[in-house]
Amino acid sequence: MKTIKIILIGCGGVGKEFLQLIADRGKEVKEKYGLNLVFSAVVDLGGASVAESGSGLPVSELVDFLKQGNQVQTFSRYGKPGITGRAIISQLDADVLVEATPTNLVDGGPAKEHVFAAIDRGMEIVSANKGPFVLFYEEVFKKAQQKGCGLHISAATAAALPTLDVGLTCLAGTRVSLAQGILNGTTNYILSEMRNNNTPYDIALKQAQELGVAETDPSYDVEGKDTANKVVLIANQVFGKTLTLADITVKGITGVTQEDIENAGKHGKVIKLIGTAEMIDNEVRLSVGPESLDENHPLALVNGSEKAITYMTDTMGSITVMGGKSSPVGAAAAVLKDLINAFK
Repeated sequence: MKTIKIILIGCGGVGKEFLQLIADRGKEVKEKYGLNLVFSAVVDLGGASVAESGSGLPVSELVDFLKQGNQVQTFSRYGKPGITGRAIISQLDADVLVEATPTNLVDGGPAKEHVFAAIDRGMEIVSANKGPFVLFYEEVFKKAQQKGCGLHISAATAAALPTLDVGLTCLAGTRVSLAQGILNGTTNYILSEMRNNNTPYDIALKQAQELGVAETDPSYDVEGKDTANKVVLIANQVFGKTLTLADITVKGITGVTQEDIENAGKHGKVIKLIGTAEMIDNEVRLSVGPESLDENHPLALVNGSEKAITYMTDTMGSITVMGGKSSPVGAAAAVLKDLINAFK
């Protein structure tokens, strides 16, 4: 049995669902993988809860406490108001940082400090936060290599859809020439409604918002930015590159009309927002934009808020995986999966 000491930073939707998963499945993880997952600290904006011993925080009690609307820094005798994630990382001996703070794509936000501080301490990194890896991938990757730390970011690349697991593990030993996917549930829901039910764009967007599929401000999704971030991360991991957002051309779905959808259908085509990373002449070319796919193409069959990715390889042919829950639960499950795979 191996005890894994975790520092979780970020106690929003994904962080809370991750705590719940460990509370529910900690015993199962012990029995199946030989891993005893304990929380050395759980940190949020107002402070932290810090364990008093190697046995970790009482996670089930903490989950119940947070469900009542309480803050993590006021949890029983474990609460430490005002302490920061950076301070916690520097003070505690832990095996892994789970980064679940909100993504900041301007300067990386506090997550950047957390990731670099944890690498300095020799910790594994499991992150649902895209920011540090989209903006500073080369720097983070080189530092992690020097320190012998793993970077596990599948939760940041389409959450429950196993984009990186397939590309890095299932296709090991192949030469991947193309990674192409539907990586954003909001845009796929809108385009599916426009095609399947003749729903105008504005109404389809409103429906997505009412269902919780789209944010109140959907620009990040519908302008293709979310897909672009995921494509950059997937390309860097699968192709071993250090590409940035400056290397990708991006077009969203705001210009797609009902007439476009209908004309494509008349020719046996389906319009989808596609993110692509393709190896051409030893260079990886990145793009995001609406594409007219043959209606028999695997990605054309992906409907609603579902996501999917297709890899083209030299020895295994074309591999497509689709599905994956688009929610904080799905993202938390991806974090748990990365954590298990990092240490099992």
